[in-house]
Amino acid sequence: MAAGMSSGSDGAPAADAWGRRGFIGALAATAAAAAVSAPAPASASALSTLAAARPPRRAGQLFLGTYTTQPGGGSGIGLASYDEASGRITGTGTLTGVPDPSYLCLHPSGKTLYAVNEQEQGGVTAIALSPAGPEVLGRRGTGGAGPCHLSVHPGGRWLLSANYGSGSVAVHPVESSGALGELSDLVAHSSPPPGPRQDGPHAHQIVTSPDGGHLLAVDLGNDAVYSYRLDTKKGKLSQVSYAVLRAGAGPRHLTFHPSGRFAYLANELDDTVVVCAYDAASGRLTPGAPQSTGTGEGTSYPAQLLVNREGTFAFLANRGHNSLTRYAVEDDGARLRLLDTVPVGGDFPRHIAFSPSRRLLFAANQKSGSVSVFRVESDGRLSLTGEPFAAPAAVCALPL
Repeated sequence: MAAGMSSGSDGAPAADAWGRRGFIGALAATAAAAAVSAPAPASASALSTLAAARPPRRAGQLFLGTYTTQPGGGSGIGLASYDEASGRITGTGTLTGVPDPSYLCLHPSGKTLYAVNEQEQGGVTAIALSPAGPEVLGRRGTGGAGPCHLSVHPGGRWLLSANYGSGSVAVHPVESSGALGELSDLVAHSSPPPGPRQDGPHAHQIVTSPDGGHLLAVDLGNDAVYSYRLDTKKGKLSQVSYAVLRAGAGPRHLTFHPSGRFAYLANELDDTVVVCAYDAASGRLTPGAPQSTGTGEGTSYPAQLLVNREGTFAFLANRGHNSLTRYAVEDDGARLRLLDTVPVGGDFPRHIAFSPSRRLLFAANQKSGSVSVFRVESDGRLSLTGEPFAAPAAVCALPL
């Protein structure tokens, strides 16, 4: 195991009280501290048949994001393995030396992990993955406060991050080793003006469209989703359009349908989801009418939507309701039909993620300090696989 890894938890108190961290910190105050030789080539159809018949792999890796500067938080990135057949998670330690790693993503090569450092002086950390264990490569500043989301451009040369506290998006070059270079661009969201009860822009996510032509940045404070083009030689962003949600919606996370023609948006503040049409040529996103999350009256702070590989079902994490909403996807992605809600088996599901096979769904439950695992059936039904895994202030689950 690489240096800097341990299995302890410091649980150091938080000192910040700005923006999102103040809101999340209050909600998380009760978080629990948990601690052969190759045969002749086959035809494409034969390979597809073999792949469908092959049983799922038995074991996978799981990385867990947390807060390290809040009561009940962790001491770094949680390390675990999981059994694909049973869904059981087994803890294997902690990678220390990565402060407040509240969101994680993987490089397309599978060789490097990236984490935000959600602090007032925001940063992003690169971590090399090898058989000997993960090793921190270094950290770079994001030029803003409270980065809460990051993703890697499909070409693998640029890391994109969203600074919640300062309402900006950042770009870093990715070196051949997976390490990060100095900031190549930083763009602040200034228009439209902030929504009701908002003190300014709050960038919450930045992702690449399925066609690779545009980056979409979701801003909760400005009730908007911005579309950018990325200069893949210089790492510079140019805004091409933005879509405005209804005032006070508080858009948080966007997920594309496999067709790439529609995207589904979770609105944190008005407890709705929205189906958006996406035009790949222009990068323009056109939001539809807000829809129910199925959680009843009040605000349930919906966090994130996932869509299955076939594009037939969507799943939404509801933090206040402590549930997962299931939708049928209809009209080739143009419509979501509410089916039901399922108890998540924990408190405040902040993040959900599929295993690579899409047979399992992981829910990171922040306030209960746990990770729930669900089996995803072919008809979209979700079934809890067993007791949740204890993980201090679990705010992100990344299964590999």
